[in-house]
Amino acid sequence: MPFVTAGGTRLHYECHGFGEPVVLVAGAGASGTSWLPYQVPALVEAGYRAYVYDSRGIPPSDECPQGFEVTELAADLAALTEHLATEPVRMVGTSMGAHVVQELALARPDLVRRAVLLAGRARSDPLRAHLALADVELGDSGVNLPPAYRAAVRALQMLSPRTMDDETEIQDWLALFEREPPPGPGVLAQLALQPMPDRRAAYADITVPCHVISFAHDLVAPPRYGRELADSIPGATFDLVDDAGHFGYLEQPDTVNKIISRYFALADTRDGKTSCP
Repeated sequence: MPFVTAGGTRLHYECHGFGEPVVLVAGAGASGTSWLPYQVPALVEAGYRAYVYDSRGIPPSDECPQGFEVTELAADLAALTEHLATEPVRMVGTSMGAHVVQELALARPDLVRRAVLLAGRARSDPLRAHLALADVELGDSGVNLPPAYRAAVRALQMLSPRTMDDETEIQDWLALFEREPPPGPGVLAQLALQPMPDRRAAYADITVPCHVISFAHDLVAPPRYGRELADSIPGATFDLVDDAGHFGYLEQPDTVNKIISRYFALADTRDGKTSCP
């Protein structure tokens, strides 16, 4: 089980495939294994070497229950990238993971070759900031909600109407959500970062090529905020995926994977390189 140490914090990571590296950054409360069902196989088939890792807060990486900032998560990603590669790498981040990639692209453009930002945004709004802080308050209270109730609420927040209306598919999702344990201290520390400040002006200084993907039925990061993020980053491009909620990369993996692969291939062509080794 490989680890890298970043600022005294141990981060667990995995490597899959061969070729030029792609680092995938999961959302708040999610393990790096969330990329394994769909995105990692697609990237490996396309000839890339895919790295997934567990951010601080997610075991077996250090939980850091005392809390941390997004700048520390970006520094962790920088240390991991420097450990894995000698040149800038492609990155894919979703939700909070997109936020971390955005901050790294701003602070360390020398480490990021191209970035795909899923369910991203450049700021929070009052409702979603309130929801994130309420989740932290609930976790800190020690109240354990029934797993079936937590699963139903999570499905309503994270999935699209198409998935929720599919009577077979929604049963699988509910069973998956019911198996999730209540958030531990590290996850709560990640959730506390969700009320992000307004970074639109700062992102005007990003020089890394970025592509933003929003999901049409995303209640956590609605598409208008994805478009706003793309408009904030010079030269950034944008795609909207239909029939998908906040977990759109898992609901519509074929569409998302095609967009990622197309963007990376176009980027290679513009750089005067072949698409994959």
